[in-house]
Amino acid sequence: MLEHLGLTAVELSIALVDDATIHELNRSYRHKDKPTDVLSFPLHERPPGWKPKGAKGAEIGAGWPHEGPLGDVILSIDTARRQAADQGRPLLAELTMLLAHGLLHLVGYDHRTAAEDREMTARTRELEAVANARIAGAPR
Repeated sequence: MLEHLGLTAVELSIALVDDATIHELNRSYRHKDKPTDVLSFPLHERPPGWKPKGAKGAEIGAGWPHEGPLGDVILSIDTARRQAADQGRPLLAELTMLLAHGLLHLVGYDHRTAAEDREMTARTRELEAVANARIAGAPR
């Protein structure tokens, strides 16, 4: 996923936690007193005008100006299990979608408007497809 976005010199921290832990994080950092499926904590702000490779209007090869840690993506395994069951899809598919969504938040995507939501949904699906292709091609 990182490579697909043109982010080759960064590191990503991913944590799988239970609902109680993500609930506390959501309350502490977002002031929302409930569990959620994914939280993202970027270490850098999105540079003005920067867009990930492949985004509308992005220059191919335009690189992220920061190296090293990108940020943290926290996934609730409890919520992911419930959502996967509710949607009748494998847990791995749900976790892949949540990771893609969280990663996009780290690089500045959001979904506060309908247009932002459409672009974020499209980019999430794109990253899911990239990850699924890598998983399908992995040696077993």
